[in-house]
Amino acid sequence: MLAATLLSLALLGSARACSTSTPYTAGIVCRITKPALLVLNQETAKVIQTAFQRAPYPDIKGEKTMMLLGRVKYGLHNIQISHLSVASSQVELVEAKSVDVSIQNASVIFKGTLNYGYMGAWGLGIDQSVDFEIESAIDLQINTQLTCNSGKVRTETPDCSLSFHKLLLHLQGDREPGWIKQLFTNFISFTLKLVLKGQICKEINVISNIMADFVQTRAANILSDGDIGVDISLTRSPVITATYLESHHKGHFIYKNVSEDLPLPTFSPKLLGDARMLYFWFSEQVLDSLAKTAFQDGRLQLSLAGTEFKAVLERWRLNTDQVITPEVTACFGVTVHCPKRPTISCQSKGVVVSSAVVVEFLFPREDGQGSVAHTFEEDIVATVQASYSKKKLFLRLVDFQYHSPWASHWQSSSESIQSFLKLLVTTVGIPEVMSRLEAAFTTLMNRKGLDLFDIIDPDIITHDGFLLLQMDFGFPEHLLVDFLQSLN
Repeated sequence: MLAATLLSLALLGSARACSTSTPYTAGIVCRITKPALLVLNQETAKVIQTAFQRAPYPDIKGEKTMMLLGRVKYGLHNIQISHLSVASSQVELVEAKSVDVSIQNASVIFKGTLNYGYMGAWGLGIDQSVDFEIESAIDLQINTQLTCNSGKVRTETPDCSLSFHKLLLHLQGDREPGWIKQLFTNFISFTLKLVLKGQICKEINVISNIMADFVQTRAANILSDGDIGVDISLTRSPVITATYLESHHKGHFIYKNVSEDLPLPTFSPKLLGDARMLYFWFSEQVLDSLAKTAFQDGRLQLSLAGTEFKAVLERWRLNTDQVITPEVTACFGVTVHCPKRPTISCQSKGVVVSSAVVVEFLFPREDGQGSVAHTFEEDIVATVQASYSKKKLFLRLVDFQYHSPWASHWQSSSESIQSFLKLLVTTVGIPEVMSRLEAAFTTLMNRKGLDLFDIIDPDIITHDGFLLLQMDFGFPEHLLVDFLQSLN
């Protein structure tokens, strides 16, 4: 249940307020569908086993008046789980209500010590202590609601029921019926069932919320790097339908602990389907904010030494026989930066990046003292499509435009120089920047653990105003392992 409900919501976060009203407003939307829940539900047994093992079982004490024996006092102590196996489990989504998980035929063995005492013949007090083992077969019905408490997603399990269809008491390993076994089984069983239900259901709810916090913290970490983070606060309570779970997030970028406060765009649920396991919807506002914070953090600049620059020219096979090339390659340093922050928009043909670019070449002075800089700048518009395969991000340039006239500050701005500079940007500059962005984003995503996920046939699709990620996936075993280890 926990795996099916909480590991699915990989972007859950906190918010100042949660709304259930429409329309939907968000910068980022995460939708996980019924096929994904079925995959996640495969590992339900591990989380249920943890709940059984972590649940504290108090001593059970009582007394009973028995014919011939008089008043018999008893106590079950040091109750522990020694074995649990789950035959099967099923998950269902109940529209606008809950995620329901049914566990069938969970085989559980409890062990501990039974102490009992009574007044025997001739007034002798008899006190005995024996080890016991209880074989049980249990069905669990857990209905989990996703709520918004103080702005954070919380889970509640108001309907948690345990049905025992086998409860056998064995004393000191003796499997044969005896009078002690017959005596205690009947009037201990009812009390034991109540205690087990209360403790296990309570622990399931505790672990649910521990996992909610774990997933929210992990998601915030994945979406942060250095001074840059993303506000994944919820804009409303999670939505449950018969075919998917969906969460809606602000998606505002945070830079040096200062968050944006921008009006959020409207999201329509019709924009996402339910055929794939997982969907992420990003407003173009989120991508544009990414460009803004990257610019603020000084990440949109590149410096190359002369030897590095020459290696770049060779890598992209620029014709070194051109007249102007020796003049340019004589430089001992090149810097590229954006004088103002770029803008990003989404269109059906791809992600459109508009940016002013300044390129500066450093040449040695004729007297050998210091250097002289020659610069040129240009406004460009590049349309890019992205894909993800074999744990790597790939970028493809589908359109490129010069948005404004060239401005050059060479000592001699000849036509041949201008022609070469344009060739340099289109043949070397744009491909090199895209190659470096591919490597940088792939490294960042892998550092955050994305390469540990089994992502199947991902699609990155752009439309007017938003970007859509849709994919299938294998069970994130590493995430469950990390969570279970964090409980120890």
